[in-house]
Amino acid sequence: MWSRIISRLLTSLVVAWASVTAAFLALHALPGRIQDILAGDLEYPGLREAIAAEWGLDRSLPAQYLDFLLRILQGDFGTSYVLRQPVTEVVGSQLMPTVQLALLGGLLAIVIAVALALLTAGRGRISRQIASFLELVFASTPVFWLGILLLMAFSFTLRWFPVSGASGWKSIVLPSLTLALPTAGLLAQVLREAMEKTLDQPFVTTVRSRGVGELVIRARHVLRHALLPAVTLGGWLIGGLLGGAVITEKVFGRPGLGTVTLGAVLTHDVPVVLAVVLLAAFIHVAASTVLDILYLLIDPRLRAQ
Repeated sequence: MWSRIISRLLTSLVVAWASVTAAFLALHALPGRIQDILAGDLEYPGLREAIAAEWGLDRSLPAQYLDFLLRILQGDFGTSYVLRQPVTEVVGSQLMPTVQLALLGGLLAIVIAVALALLTAGRGRISRQIASFLELVFASTPVFWLGILLLMAFSFTLRWFPVSGASGWKSIVLPSLTLALPTAGLLAQVLREAMEKTLDQPFVTTVRSRGVGELVIRARHVLRHALLPAVTLGGWLIGGLLGGAVITEKVFGRPGLGTVTLGAVLTHDVPVVLAVVLLAAFIHVAASTVLDILYLLIDPRLRAQ
């Protein structure tokens, strides 16, 4: 098992290296001089000369590439010339609100999906159809539109939750629910289908013959066997949560990477955009690696291969 884990870790490093390389090539493939691209619309005297010196643009392309790799490895994403701050400080100051929103949204999505799957898998036709309809609606609804609907219902009409901001626990309820429902809709569909297939397996009949309750069978035995297809979607879902968090932050006026990213795009702040893209790639690679390792823990058969 350890050899498989080490292999997956090495693979993740290769993918991360490929992401950094792709970012470097994309930057150099853009039309125009690199210093003009990084400076954006700014016209300060001597700015482009300072950028060329900082990025080593007077050196050969392989030397620039090695320097770029070393800087990323050290967590140095350069300077935001628009904000006149290191990019690490700009992104780092807004990272935690986005991570908190994505984690809470993911946790809510898992709870909702597991509850729906446990209650409806193998049940009556009507309950399954109602659950499938709700899941399809949630999975098909754009995050920004769902957020607006929740705001209209619970903030504008009922006034249960604040319209915007990030002060107090109430301010994160609607954003996290907005983020969770589309993910839960897709995850519940996959879980229920896998659980219904597992319920037909002979070992379930054996467990039932021992007098074990139906809910215990589903939660302790069937759910574990049905997790692998859901875990397969994990990488895609995590990417969706991160992307959805950025949009959700703008809808609800929350601080986070959404505000930073939008501001960087509008002001042509390329170093910040580049840092956000690479950060998202690294998070995606790390999450995919963790999920690959979870395969081995969930299914013992994979350890023996």
